[in-house]
Amino acid sequence: MSENSIDATTRARDDPERREDEIRSYALGQPVSATGFPFSASPSRRFLPSVFKWLVRLSRFGLAALFLFTAGAKIAIAKTFATNVSELLSASGFNYERWMWPTTIAVITAEVITATLLLVPRTVRIGAVCAAALLMGFAGYALYYVYVLNGEPLECGCFGGIIGSQLGVSTALRNLGLLVPALVVFFGYKRPATALPSRRPNKDNERNYPKSP
Repeated sequence: MSENSIDATTRARDDPERREDEIRSYALGQPVSATGFPFSASPSRRFLPSVFKWLVRLSRFGLAALFLFTAGAKIAIAKTFATNVSELLSASGFNYERWMWPTTIAVITAEVITATLLLVPRTVRIGAVCAAALLMGFAGYALYYVYVLNGEPLECGCFGGIIGSQLGVSTALRNLGLLVPALVVFFGYKRPATALPSRRPNKDNERNYPKSP
């Protein structure tokens, strides 16, 4: 190692500001050089993580918007949606008069809670799990209704009265396809790292309290 490299390394270690920059870089997961400064990644290495980061964001907010939209659409035609639910409950052998409204309210509430969890940074991964559970539940019941109960095509009211959607294989495939963004959010989301506060020497204190010889 040359004398200039040794001097640069020594100066970086003796400089408190550079040492704190090094600590902050380690806290943020950035590689640090011997002189205390973060390495600059090549453009190709920065491109793929940036694309995946935006894919996670798009999946997260897209799912949240979808669940808020479907919940709002169901609320707009609450009575009609409750009637559709009663028909599904009756076909499944449940007492539809007793469980029609509790089931309707439970579905809408679950969608609103899932969207809220996806929007709050601390609960994004929990929201992704809830989204996956709802999607698999909807898809599973659609397949059960078609292949086990041999039910007739029925308007499920998933999107209220805005978009027509019949309960069946297409509904199940659509919900299973939406599992992809839910998995992307669950495995790809990372909470933003909090940088360590900078601790710089107070010049006023240095003036008021002279250094001892």
